[in-house]
Amino acid sequence: MAEKFVKVCGLTRAEDMAFCHDLGIDYTGMIFVEKSPRFILPSCAVHMPKGQARRVGVFAGASLETIREVGQKADLDLIQLHGSEDVEFCRHVGAERVIKVLWPERLEQDELQLEIRRFAPVCTYYLFDAGMMGGGSGKTLQWSLLNRLDIPRPWFVAGGIGPVNIQDVLLNCDPSGIDMNSAVENAPGVKNLELIQQALVQLKRVEKPGRQNEMQSVCSLEKRV
Repeated sequence: MAEKFVKVCGLTRAEDMAFCHDLGIDYTGMIFVEKSPRFILPSCAVHMPKGQARRVGVFAGASLETIREVGQKADLDLIQLHGSEDVEFCRHVGAERVIKVLWPERLEQDELQLEIRRFAPVCTYYLFDAGMMGGGSGKTLQWSLLNRLDIPRPWFVAGGIGPVNIQDVLLNCDPSGIDMNSAVENAPGVKNLELIQQALVQLKRVEKPGRQNEMQSVCSLEKRV
């Protein structure tokens, strides 16, 4: 099993963001959905520390104008679309920037496969989340649902992933990356740094060397999109 990308989402505090950079986290996520308990104001996101991690902004139901404005202000690298945004919307955001969220529990497998194919030209990553729609539920997905799918882009899994179950996730499916949020918190938006470290330790126990090659492969894919 190749080494996995790691994304920590729902970051609201500068000290948590800085800690993720120190740990070498690959992607840091900030949520710009007002109803979320992890909502961060764009004016605050501007001051979040920058590092080598790619900055991801999470949106659901926002206008293109809002996404572009916040993306520029917060210096976002990627836009995670967590709502019902369609193919045309993703195309306007820019395929090279889009992480498209899909919900395996909401669709039959053949319907999910059609959705994956439909969004392939307009996204760079997929993220498969637990629940039925909208914001992250924090619930655990039935990971085996993903095993029979043809997924033409790198993909993340999300939904209550932390040190307790991260090995189980990887034993039941083989994603490109892990997205952690609620299971590594003391409270919404307040990360538990020890739990993040513990999750990384558990992750390394089931990985094999190969991260450099995988990262190069993804970078090449992004250039072709």
